[in-house]
Amino acid sequence: MSASQDRASSQGFSTRAIHVGSEPDPATGAVIPPIYATSTYAQDGVGGLRTGLGVGYEYSRSGNPTRTALESALAAVESAGGEPTRAMAFASGLAAEDAVIRTLTRPGDHVVLPGDAYGGTYRLFAKVAEPWGVQFDTAPTDDLDAVARAVVPGRTRFVWVETPTNPLLGISDIAAVAAVAHDAGALLVVDNTFATPYLQNPLELGADVVVHSTTKYVGGHSDVVGGALVVRAPGAAGAATDPHTGEPLADRLAWHQNAMGAVAGPFDAFLTLRGLKTLAVRMDRHSDNAAAVAAFLDEHPAVSQVLYPGLPDHPGHEVAAAQMRRFGGMVSFRLRRGRYAALKTCASTSVFTLAESLGGIESLIEHPGDMTHGSVAGTALEVPDDLVRLSVGLEDEADLLADLDRALAAASA
Repeated sequence: MSASQDRASSQGFSTRAIHVGSEPDPATGAVIPPIYATSTYAQDGVGGLRTGLGVGYEYSRSGNPTRTALESALAAVESAGGEPTRAMAFASGLAAEDAVIRTLTRPGDHVVLPGDAYGGTYRLFAKVAEPWGVQFDTAPTDDLDAVARAVVPGRTRFVWVETPTNPLLGISDIAAVAAVAHDAGALLVVDNTFATPYLQNPLELGADVVVHSTTKYVGGHSDVVGGALVVRAPGAAGAATDPHTGEPLADRLAWHQNAMGAVAGPFDAFLTLRGLKTLAVRMDRHSDNAAAVAAFLDEHPAVSQVLYPGLPDHPGHEVAAAQMRRFGGMVSFRLRRGRYAALKTCASTSVFTLAESLGGIESLIEHPGDMTHGSVAGTALEVPDDLVRLSVGLEDEADLLADLDRALAAASA
């Protein structure tokens, strides 16, 4: 744990997000870490790395001060119950996922994926990892018996969980799935992108690795692509080890981050850190607006089903209420008139922008079957063709509801 992490360990979320990694520059007094746009660093003699910032730097793939600031802040906010954590920033969420796969698996190993995994995650396993020799099975991760049946004793290296899932907003009991995975000698990896560190802390619930697409809510402004991994630091209680080498998992992941090179650049790290500082206030507004949108859709005659864990009749509502601070900004819904109505709704909004991705300040609408989840078409993970996914932004609530009302009317005409 860095000195700033140690000082901040008892502080609130926003205090940590704003201050850890962002100590005023000792030379100039700048209160925001600058963008260190450099590829290499002068050394004071062979191997003599300068440590004016507390860390020695030699080459920006291996380390960059702006990236260090972001990683320090991410480690501080993704809590592990007071235990020290370590974060690694990547060029994208999928680059972070790839580092997990390459670190924890070898040809012949096995992984359990969610039955409704994000399409890009499924593609990475099915088209990249599986041809390399890593096998996987899918299971509904809200069904503990199904997860246990999917585990292959002695070969399953980790169970992968998204909660809430993308785009069906399913909820998994992180602590319970962690127990199943650990009983089988496997690790638990949790994609925390939808919930963010503000709403949910998987490490505190027993997860071994937390994954983020920081492109989404952490960056929060639709202007940067990035990813991150957070794990317990070596020596922390419950810190995981590499199943093949026995070395601390944090060290092995960091080694792969450097060796594979898909790191966050300094400008990307700067933008992501800027976004992280306002994550708490944004997530509260996202959650407020999403709750209003879900309630509106739940009463609309054109809508057959609303998928939002904040609704009392959602099958994962009680688990989500127990492990999340709020229910987040993502809402999916299905149309009674099927695919045509879903496509017409997506084409008829003006405040909601038709676009992929999520988690930015602006509201987005998309048809997962043809857009973000096209890669799972024809598989067991195929999503319904009458499904629409919303990333509810920070606009005025009344404008969001009026926009959806107009679009649904157009789809019903």
